[in-house]
This record gives sequence, structure tokens and C-alpha cells, in this order.
Amino acid sequence: MTILNYDDKGLIPVIVQHAITREVLTLAYMNEESYNKTVETKETWFYSRSRQELWHKGETSGNTQKVVSIRTDCDSDALIVEVLPNGPACHTGEETCFHNSLEKFDDTVGYNVVTSLISTIKERQQTMPEGAYTTYLFDKGVDKICKKVGEESAEVIIASKNDDAEELKWEAADLLYHLLVLLQNQKVNFYDLLQVLQKRHEEKADKK
Repeated sequence: MTILNYDDKGLIPVIVQHAITREVLTLAYMNEESYNKTVETKETWFYSRSRQELWHKGETSGNTQKVVSIRTDCDSDALIVEVLPNGPACHTGEETCFHNSLEKFDDTVGYNVVTSLISTIKERQQTMPEGAYTTYLFDKGVDKICKKVGEESAEVIIASKNDDAEELKWEAADLLYHLLVLLQNQKVNFYDLLQVLQKRHEEKADKK
């Protein structure tokens, strides 16, 4: 059994990471008691250095974090806690506390783009800003959104049949956007969808 190495204040740094997107959500600290509560409840508990007390993530906001796994580094003095978040990780309402970009050295994109788009779509549904296309879709309702998903699906098929990779890229992006709007309209979490895919993958791997 691995023994964790807490510092002289009885704390250990914790990197909280989205279990599916792999995005870093926040950096916090645990003491032995909050670690044990995390293991017991399978939700994140931390130790607040400013308030000098334990706190249960999401106890007030409802933005709890379901723990999937806990890993430690080679020195056992830092943790990575993989979670499935039930809402934003940051108190500002952002999905991750690390939302302020300082430098960017290449054009590599990843799940963070999808995460940002999901957040924007959710915000549009809540505030319904005038003139926004997403507002228009939510205002028209599920029939209009489904119609757009169908239209974009047809465009993806046409681009594929024409062997037009460039057109396919753009049409697939349009399809994904409208699908995300549909999921939000129907209150289906995109990450729950990814979990379904993960479960199917694991079940097929077990059968090999």
C-alpha cells in the first residue's frame, strides 16, 4: 500500500483532471482527512488553506465532482484526481480554473475547444442574447434544431460522396455544433455521451 507524503503542514497538492477530456480543472490541496472523505464518498473533498477547514466541492453550488481514479507521482507527494464534473470547476462559472491563456505556441487544438463551445451554448440558452444564432435555434425549439441536424447530416454525406475532404471538414463541424445544441436542448450531457462510447469500447475489449 502506498503511503502518501504530506508536507510539514499536513497537506498534499492535488491536480483535478477531467476523466474524459483530460483537461486540468483546478489545483487544490488535501489533508489526510479530506483524502479519506474523498475515497469514502467518491466525490472531491479538499482542505482550504485560507479558511483552514475542509470543504466539499459543490456543497454550495451543486457542482460536485464524481471521482473516477486517484493517482500519485513517483515521490507520493502529489496527486492527480480524475473526475466527472457536475458543472463548472471554477467559482467564476468557467469549466476550468485554468481559463486565462498567457501564451500559445502552436495551433494544436483538442477537447478544450469542444468544452468551450459547450459552455458557450449553455450560456446562450440561459441568457438568450438577441441576434445570436444559437439563441435563434433555442427560440425555435426542438423541431428546428432537429431539422438543422438532419440538413447538416445530409451535407456531410454529400461531401463524403464527392470525396471533398475540405468540404467534409466544414460540414462535419457544422453537424457537431448543431448536435451539441440539440443535446443541450434535451438536457443530455455531452460527457455522458462520451461515457457511453467508453463503456462500449471497454465491453468490446473485454470480449477479445
